[in-house]
Amino acid sequence: MQVRVDCYSGYKADERPVCFYLGERRYQVKEVIDQWYGPEETYFRVRGDDDNLYILRRTYQDSDHVWTLESFRRAQKFER
Repeated sequence: MQVRVDCYSGYKADERPVCFYLGERRYQVKEVIDQWYGPEETYFRVRGDDDNLYILRRTYQDSDHVWTLESFRRAQKFER
C-alpha cells in the first residue's frame, strides 16, 4: 500500500520518517525501532502515536522516493 511520508532531514535528506499518512489519517512516528537496507530500498520499523508497529519501505525509482506500508502489527494491550 503506497503511503505519504514526511521525513526529518538532518545529516542527509530524508534521513528518517517523522510522520506518515494512511488515507487522511496522520500518524506521528514516536520511535524508529529498527532500520535496514536492501539493494534499492530502505526499511524502517516504527512505532506510531497509536502504539502500533509499522514497517515502512522507501524505494528509489528514478530520482523519486516511493514509500509503501509493508507490515502492520497491532499493539498488545495487557489487562490486569
